[in-house]
Amino acid sequence: MQQTEWVYCPVCGNKTRDRIREDTVLINYPLYCPKCKRESLIQAKQLHIVVIKEPDA
Repeated sequence: MQQTEWVYCPVCGNKTRDRIREDTVLINYPLYCPKCKRESLIQAKQLHIVVIKEPDA
């Protein structure tokens, strides 16, 4: 059985509506938080999530 984990918002720390499995690979995924209404770019591989910082234009 695959291990699954909720994706938490990097800004407020609450659960989002997304879940990832241990074999999920996300690249430049726009993660939206329904509570703080912010969007963050993330990368995920083997249940390890990294927030992508974009330079301000």
